[in-house]
Parts: sequence; structure tokens; C-alpha cells
Amino acid sequence: MFAFLVLMPVMVANTKLQHKATLKRQYKGLICIGVFMALNVSLNNLSLVQISLSLNQVIRAAMPVVVAAVAVFVERKVPSKTEATALLLLVSGVIISVFEGQASGSSYGITLSITGVLCAAAMMSFAGKVLSEKIDVLQLAFYTAPVSSCVLLPFFWILEKDKFLVYAQENGTAVASIILLGSTVALAYNAVHNMLLKRTSSVAVTVLGEVKIVGLLILSAIILPGESSQFTAKMTVGCVLAMLGFCLYSNTKLMMARRAAAGQGQPAKQAKQSSEMEEGQALLQEVPVSGHEKYDAISKSMDRGSAKIRACDGSARVVHDVHAEAGFIHSAPPAR
Repeated sequence: MFAFLVLMPVMVANTKLQHKATLKRQYKGLICIGVFMALNVSLNNLSLVQISLSLNQVIRAAMPVVVAAVAVFVERKVPSKTEATALLLLVSGVIISVFEGQASGSSYGITLSITGVLCAAAMMSFAGKVLSEKIDVLQLAFYTAPVSSCVLLPFFWILEKDKFLVYAQENGTAVASIILLGSTVALAYNAVHNMLLKRTSSVAVTVLGEVKIVGLLILSAIILPGESSQFTAKMTVGCVLAMLGFCLYSNTKLMMARRAAAGQGQPAKQAKQSSEMEEGQALLQEVPVSGHEKYDAISKSMDRGSAKIRACDGSARVVHDVHAEAGFIHSAPPAR
């Protein structure tokens, strides 16, 4: 509820926002985002009690592939064969890099972690769809915060309330500080995360998350003392695979963006040429094909906008910009 309470003055003061119309149009997606966000965080935290951090990271490393699969059904975005290959390379590399060789934990914890990954993928895919339909990141945080609170409140009341109250009475100032700081950081993180999601895509955000993991591993081996000795050959192979997958995915998306830009520019060029042809044909109807009347008609047409005669497939076509030849037309009129 922290995001809801903090953002409420901003949302109320901004009279341009039509909250009723937005909620009526997007309420299904907003509810899904709030529910899946709460389940993702809670299930992932619960799984860490049951399984090792290494196993948890291995499971969550598959996030890009899971998000791409969910996006097929939610966002109707089907990855190409090259994109799918790049994602598999990236995920395989990250799994090899973070896996420490021992996978300890219960099947219950593994189930919780896998379910959390599915919820995270659904949350990101729904958020990507909603953000593409005239809603900003602050609105998204404002609308989804009460939903997540409603999902988590019953579990808190049943499982955590008594222990929390006892701890809060003994450490009141520390608890308030931790809650305030944690909530502020969470709001800032969600805003930046959703802004990146709005500018790119749900799959691209998870790809960047994987690259962040690889980058942290490499930087820790370079900067932190003693870490370089723990950077094994297996981790090196994993990092190389992950970066190959990232480069392939990035190159594929760049090529697709360039083709899309070229495709958008072509209709505009064709429309301009079509408009020019129509105007030329309209002016041509006023121009006789021979004799001094042709020059008189051209002079009249120049009052409406300049034109130039070109030979095109054996016929005269009138198009823009004839002022350059106007001097020639008037300086050398035909004999009457």
C-alpha cells in the first residue's frame, strides 16, 4: 500500500488522468499484474527457505524462455527461430555459470520456485501489454499496489501478524526505518523496471537481467580479492555462451527494428509519389499537347504552384518545381 499512498496526491492532482475510464478499460490486466506480482515475490521468498540459493538461481535463470512462452499467449508475440536459439544459448550459459554443482532442497521448495517463475513471467507479460495501451509507469504502480496488498494481507494476518507485532514492539524504530526504506526502494525499482518494460519488451527486460548476472560474476572475479580463484572453467564457458546468446538476440532485434523502420518509410514515399502524380495529372489536363497554348497553360499553372514538364513513357507529366525553367519558357516563346 506504500506506493498507493505515496502516489495518491500526484494522481488526484493530475486532472488529465481519467481514472474511471482507465480502470474500466484495463481492470482485467491490472488485477492480473497485481496478483502475479504478489505471488512472484512471496513464492520466491518461501522457496529460499526450502532450497539452496544456487538451485533457486538456476530455476530463475530460465526466466527469458518462460516469458517468451507466456508472451505468445498473452501478448500474441511469437519469437523467431533465431530469437529462440539466442534465448536458449543465453539461459544455458547463465545456468552453467551460477550452478555450484550441488542442488540441495525439497521438491516442495522447487515447486514453489518454479511457480514463482511462472507468476513472474505472467506478470511481466501482462504489464508489457497494459503499458503499450496508454498508461504510464506511475499509474501502473498506483493501480496494482492495492491488488497486491489484498492478496498478501490474509497470509500476513494468519501466518506473520503475531510474530511481527512482538518484534515491532521490541524494535519499533528499526522496523519503521526498514519498512520505509524498503518500500521506497521497491517503488523506485518497480518504476524503473516498468519504464524499461514500456520502452522495450517483457522478453528484453529478462534478457538484460540475465546479462546483469553474468556481468556481476565477471566483475566480482576482477575486482573482489580472492574471487578470481573461484572463477572456474565451467563459469567461463557459461559466461561465453550467455554473451553469445545476448549478442545474437540483440543483433536479431536490431535487424528487425531496421526492417520495420524501412517498411514504415516506404508507404510514406509511395504516398508522396502518388500525390505528386495526381497533382501532375490534374495540371496536365489544362495543358494542350502542342502549340503556343501549352506555354500559356504552364504559365497559368505556375500561379497555383510551380511545375515542371518531364517526358515519361512518351507523355508529358506535370510535377512540382518549375520555377527553374520559367525563364526559359518566357525567353523563348514559340512563333505564333
